[in-house]
Amino acid sequence: MYNGIMNVYKEAGYTSHDVVAKLRGICKQKKIGHTGTLDPDAVGVLPVCFGSGTKLCDMLTDWDKEYIAVLRLGVVTDTQDLTGQVLWEAAPEVLEALTKEQIRSGFMHFLGDYDQVPPMYSALKVDGKKLYELARAGKEVERKPRLVKIKELEILKMEPPSVCFRVVCSKGTYIRTLCHDIGDRLGCGGAMEALTRTRVGIFGVGDALLLSEIERLRDEGEISSVIIPPDAVFGEYRAVEVSAEGKRLLENGNKLPVEMLIEGGNLCEEERLRMYDRAGRFYGIYQYHAKGKEARPVKMFL
Repeated sequence: MYNGIMNVYKEAGYTSHDVVAKLRGICKQKKIGHTGTLDPDAVGVLPVCFGSGTKLCDMLTDWDKEYIAVLRLGVVTDTQDLTGQVLWEAAPEVLEALTKEQIRSGFMHFLGDYDQVPPMYSALKVDGKKLYELARAGKEVERKPRLVKIKELEILKMEPPSVCFRVVCSKGTYIRTLCHDIGDRLGCGGAMEALTRTRVGIFGVGDALLLSEIERLRDEGEISSVIIPPDAVFGEYRAVEVSAEGKRLLENGNKLPVEMLIEGGNLCEEERLRMYDRAGRFYGIYQYHAKGKEARPVKMFL
């Protein structure tokens, strides 16, 4: 069984669940999960977890994400992208009157925190029903705004009515909705024309593997070479070894008194730690609590 994470390139036409299903067939392994959905027409980075690495799925959703997107000004659709039904189109003179300075200002308004209303065509649930299921049934329900953060926003190419831009954002941000909201602020409407996810945390698009490449690696017996071990994604956390006396506590996922930790400096309150035994085997992520002078488990991988 493979254990860890693989950086997969999701191609257009596949859902994220499709990719997982394909990988189960390619790798002959059932325990596989993805770390966050991409729309079927979107492409790019999709980290996929294998075996014990599936315990990372809920943690990796917190990572920042980077996208390259194209906004089409002058059109509003029910899905907030160009795959949906057109609800409204701006008159040509409205678009012609827009200056590049106005467009740039409209974009920059969303830099930082903003309250975003999730789209109806999304997998979020209301009263146990997925929003997209309600939308397909012709129903629309009230959605509460969610605070998201646009950390970086850069216009790469402006050729109205299309604007290509790069965005780095927090978890839970819908780029389709960002496009819609920018268009709304500009008074001309907007919908997403194209989307590529270029980064999820430490995983970049340049290293992402197509399903066909993964099949080739399977045939060559080299899949293990592209599976990243779980502890590798926590490089910002200090690596700490546990003494021989503390190994049994570690094996059972118990709290560890500070005297059983072998570390190279003073620990900070609520500092997260990568916990290993003396043989260098990774067990999980712990958090230090100064009051109790102990490290407590956050997520165990063995």
